[in-house]
Amino acid sequence: MNAVAIQLSIIIGYLLLALAVGLVAYRLTDRTAEDFYLASRTLGTVVLLFTTFATLLSAFTFFAGPNVAYAQGPEWILVMGLMDGIIFAVLWYVIGYKQWLLGRQHGYVTLGEMLGDRFGSRWLRGLVAAVSLVWLFPYVMLQQVGAGTALEALTNGAVSYAAGAGLITAFMILYVVAAGMRGIAWTDTLQGVFMLVTTWVALLWVLSAVGGPGAATEALASNPDTAGFLSLGSDYYTVKWILSTAITIGFGVAMFPQVNQRFFAAGSKTVLKRTFALWPILCVLLFVPSFMLGAWAAGLGVPKPEGGSILPAVLAEYTPTWFAALVIAGAMAAMMSSSDSMLLSGSSYFTRDLYRPVAAFFGRDLSDRREDLIARIGVVVFATAAFVGSLLRPAGLFELGEAAFSGFAQLALPVLLALYWRSITRAGITAGILASQGFYLSSLFLAVVPGSYAGWTAGIVGMGLSLVVTVAVSLVTSPAAEERRAIYSSL
Repeated sequence: MNAVAIQLSIIIGYLLLALAVGLVAYRLTDRTAEDFYLASRTLGTVVLLFTTFATLLSAFTFFAGPNVAYAQGPEWILVMGLMDGIIFAVLWYVIGYKQWLLGRQHGYVTLGEMLGDRFGSRWLRGLVAAVSLVWLFPYVMLQQVGAGTALEALTNGAVSYAAGAGLITAFMILYVVAAGMRGIAWTDTLQGVFMLVTTWVALLWVLSAVGGPGAATEALASNPDTAGFLSLGSDYYTVKWILSTAITIGFGVAMFPQVNQRFFAAGSKTVLKRTFALWPILCVLLFVPSFMLGAWAAGLGVPKPEGGSILPAVLAEYTPTWFAALVIAGAMAAMMSSSDSMLLSGSSYFTRDLYRPVAAFFGRDLSDRREDLIARIGVVVFATAAFVGSLLRPAGLFELGEAAFSGFAQLALPVLLALYWRSITRAGITAGILASQGFYLSSLFLAVVPGSYAGWTAGIVGMGLSLVVTVAVSLVTSPAAEERRAIYSSL
């Protein structure tokens, strides 16, 4: 059997295993929307921890991050591995616990549903859903771009970019439509463990091949192109950039639909506390080896494929063909475990926050079974549209990921105020969301709006704008009669 056949056999075998787990979960899934979206709010500590972990660790982690470390040095570990691990763990409790309480009391499934009820506004509910779907789309595309790029590089072009992206899309559709949240949570747990083990084995294998961490670090120091990697701070890793990026990613993660919905899915308060306490440890355990592989590869002189990722290249250089394929299967697992949850969450935002209110407006009831069917159809449509978009390769992995994180971060402070500040009004939160989203989108697409302000990124400036506008408008407007301020602020 030739190398390409071995690689494809390992990767497809893993995908089939994930599909089998999803089909087993399908047999245990109730045909209700709540079970499809939230596994009936019964997730325990291990499953909740690993499904959130696997959901977040995507093509951005395995391909974009190592590429940044390869080009600029390993300080990226400070951003994703340490600072974001801590920031998100705090937000997991500050935002997540309050959402869990509200979800248990009122039966909420989505963030838009919660905010729409809080402020008595279908318009706000639809706005939050629409904004979330806008930023979710490029992040789903990121996974498909990563899969296509990885398989094309691993097989030296034997598997085309389009075929690789199509393969992962097809498998995601199959087991998301079949299994819902329960199957996704189970496969995520499998994939999370698989990612951790294969990444650390890969690191140890490469270090063994080059003579250990001392030899790899010496190669960094002796290579004139990478000698600066061993000292903190550079033209790229400025303090303002590190803080801006860590904050926007940390707050953006809390607003990602696939993460935010997991706040509703926890089985108990104890489950939430245990998971947020363990979260920073898992982040360090994964980001350190994956990003250090990128940095050490630069010092060792491993060439990065044009438009591709350094991770498959360094594995091909220092590990056997079968093991490189196994690690790429782990990376594919990361991409699948992100995209499957995104597709499920995107479907729930569409059906519950856009389709259901419109149906109610026209006097049509949406039964649980009908909503369940529409949700599954929505998964197929959303995944297919993202796949078509990925074929255009609209931007690099890092650019797609950074835009999505910062876009979601614009929601975070208005949502935090809605959970804890009694004086916030419907007009205030709506204005805050619209102002920050308009500003950040303009910074991406209009040359007249800068992407950086004295070293601070447009993402964090937009967050500040959302806070100022939300507070200012709330202070000069009165709450609507439909707002449920007392109920929410008392929890």
